[in-house]
Amino acid sequence: MDAMTRVEGRTASLVEATHVSRVFDVSRPGLQRVLSGEPRAFLRAVDDVSFAIEPGTTLSLVGESGCGKSTVARMSVGLLPPTEGSFHFEGRLLSTARADPALRRRMNMIFQDPYASLNPRWRVRQIVAEPLRAFHLARSAGDIRDRVAELLVQVGLAAADGEKYPHEFSGGQRQLDVSVQAQILNLMHDLQGRLGLTYLFISHNLAVVRHMSERLGVMYLGRIVETGPSETIFRGPRHPYTRLLLEAVPDLEKVGQSRTPIGGEVPSPIAPPPGCPFHPRCPLANDRCRVEKPVHTAVDGILVACHAVAEGRA
Repeated sequence: MDAMTRVEGRTASLVEATHVSRVFDVSRPGLQRVLSGEPRAFLRAVDDVSFAIEPGTTLSLVGESGCGKSTVARMSVGLLPPTEGSFHFEGRLLSTARADPALRRRMNMIFQDPYASLNPRWRVRQIVAEPLRAFHLARSAGDIRDRVAELLVQVGLAAADGEKYPHEFSGGQRQLDVSVQAQILNLMHDLQGRLGLTYLFISHNLAVVRHMSERLGVMYLGRIVETGPSETIFRGPRHPYTRLLLEAVPDLEKVGQSRTPIGGEVPSPIAPPPGCPFHPRCPLANDRCRVEKPVHTAVDGILVACHAVAEGRA
């Protein structure tokens, strides 16, 4: 498996996904299906995904909207169970680990829109204090008050900000303002270094991904098509989809140069194409690509699922 090392028969990774898939039943109600004679419909949001994240590092997942990144994130913290495969946290099956409060409190999500995830009727001190109470991390009201103040200062706010409601914060303080994005990312880096945090980072901003991650996974239609060290992939992408994706990143050094956009539309995950899922849009696709699903091939420390790469055509 990618990025896994074995120590005395056990993995050194904090989080491991092993051949994980997630299928959603998107069929219409039973009576409507019977009357129209249509079969059940299933959407394969994630298809046979494997990865591992070592403690204190960041794995980023990138890809177009609908490729399965968010579904992977939800499964990785136990919000969704995988249909197939498994997630492990510190070597323990995630479904078991989630039942342990000591482990469950170590898994958290930073939402894309923090304002939408904050209770508008609660003051910030109440929002921050809620997990402290839920996981019994502080004994008395005074301990909770002191810990809340400490946490607010830790992320660059003032202890007095705990008395505010979410709507009283600026967009930047809620992490919505692009002008302070670098400060938020630097804060995440700083906290990672000081607290040994491990991130599964999901973003459409490839420049941010390059800044944040040690390892990169490129997803397309539910599958990871290329994965490896982040800087290695950015400097020399192998998969045709990764190449076209990185071509879209603004670069002052390439001003005036022609760029090849990704043509076509993302196929429906309800009825994915046979063979390689990218073949309808791939400039290197041949007959084999149209009928045979590629497996991952190791190339210079990168795992790539592409017939063209395996055959030396890319």
